Order: sequence, then C-alpha cells, then structure tokens
Amino acid sequence: MLKTRVITAVVLLAVLLPALFAASPWYFAGLTVLMIGAAGWEWARLNGLPGTGAIAAGVALALACVWTLLIGGLEAPPSWVWWLATGVWVLGGAYALRAGPAGWPQIAPVGRLALGALLLWGAWLAIVQAKVHGINFILSVFCLVWMADIAAYFGGRAFGKRKLAPSISPGKSWEGVWSGQIGVILLGVVWVHVIDMKLGVDSASVFTLLVQRHGIVSLLAVVFLAAMSVVGDLFESLVKRAVGAKDSSGLLPGHGGVLDRIDALLPAFPLALALISL
Repeated sequence: MLKTRVITAVVLLAVLLPALFAASPWYFAGLTVLMIGAAGWEWARLNGLPGTGAIAAGVALALACVWTLLIGGLEAPPSWVWWLATGVWVLGGAYALRAGPAGWPQIAPVGRLALGALLLWGAWLAIVQAKVHGINFILSVFCLVWMADIAAYFGGRAFGKRKLAPSISPGKSWEGVWSGQIGVILLGVVWVHVIDMKLGVDSASVFTLLVQRHGIVSLLAVVFLAAMSVVGDLFESLVKRAVGAKDSSGLLPGHGGVLDRIDALLPAFPLALALISL
C-alpha cells in the first residue's frame, strides 16, 4: 500500500508541478478542468447517479468550466462570488454537519447533485484565480490546508481525547483541530517573515495579504481558513459515510479518489479570495 501511494504521489507531482510553475496560467487551468471533471464524476456516483449518468455529470461539469474560460478568460469574477461561496460553506456546512450522515440522504438527489456541482465549480474557479495571483500565493493556500491536516494528524495522535465528530470521522479530535490551528499560525509567521520578505517570490502569500489588509485580525482570518478546511474534510466524509463508501473512487491508487485529496481545499480557496478582497 505504501509503495502504491508513493508511486501515485510521484506521478501526480510530475503532472501537476510543470503546470503549476508554467509562466502561463492556462496550462494549470486546463489540467484542473480534468481534475474537477473527475471529482464531478465521483460526486455523482456517491449521490446515486450510476454508470453513464455519473460520467455525463463529470463531463458536464468539465464543460461548464471550459465555458467559463471561453466567456470570461482568466479575468477575476466580482468578489461577491467568493462571498457567496463563503456563505454556502459556512451555513450549509454547519447545517450538514449538524444533521449528520442520516440527514444527507433526506435531501433530494437533484439537490445534492446540484450542490456538489456548484461547490466544485466554485472551488475550481478559485483555484484558477489563485494561480493568476501568483505561484507563491497559490502555494501558500495549499500549504495552509496541508499544514492544518498534518499538524492535526500528529497532534490528534499525541493528545487526542475528545472526539470532534464521532458519527462522521471517528479518528478526528478537538485536540487535533487545535494542533492544526497552531501549526497554521506558525506557518504563517514563517511565510510572512522569511519566505515573503527574504526570498524572491513572484507574489505575496495569502498570509502577507491578510496581514496587509486586516492587521492583527489576520490571525483570526488564518484560523478561520484552517477551520473551514476541516469542514470541507468532514463534509466529504459525511457524504461517504451516508452511502457506506470508504473512498470517493479508486482513481488514485493508494489514495482513493480525487475528492479524497481535494476535499479540504474546496472551501479554503474561495474563502481565501473572499478574505483578501476586503
């Protein structure tokens, strides 16, 4: 299993990194269209649309992304788009997590499919715009989410006692969440004072932009971003538990599916762009 995970990770990096570091953001936009189309297929399968129907849903989502590029190019949408996504994630996430796995199937299938398509499209648009902002910016958001997850894992293993959401993800603890928050804050300090100030980066990081716009309040903004990445993770776990699935698919051997790898990123990117738009 470990060997399979490593091989898959190396292949993914070999595909992702050239597009991420390419001078033009169009290569990255095209690659993420494929990624989000695969995630759309997984979402459709998890929510009761089998076979060719799920494939059609994934293709339709990918075409919607392509259409967005054709009509708007890489121009930034108005900031209310990011704030709308923020509202959906905060309010909808709270409602879904409170209802738990038993409440998810009670939503009409068409509503679940439409919600997933909207959230995936919004996250894709935000990720593309993050690349337009610059490599340092998009990497800082990626690393914020990854640090929240890694620090939560080790903090939870070392100190975890109180379960965060036992009916959704029994392995997560409140101590893990606090560890993730501390890790993200420390990462932000290093990024602002070392990477952004002393290295020749192409753009400001999300941490520096938040400090410039919000001062000391930026600490709360970073904590909020990390917390919402946990919500994204829990939300996907809730959907899988509701239908009895361990992974969103087997597309990525050793890792599960695309949704399993990007769930925490889905709320983080739109929220990051919303917060720096103030």
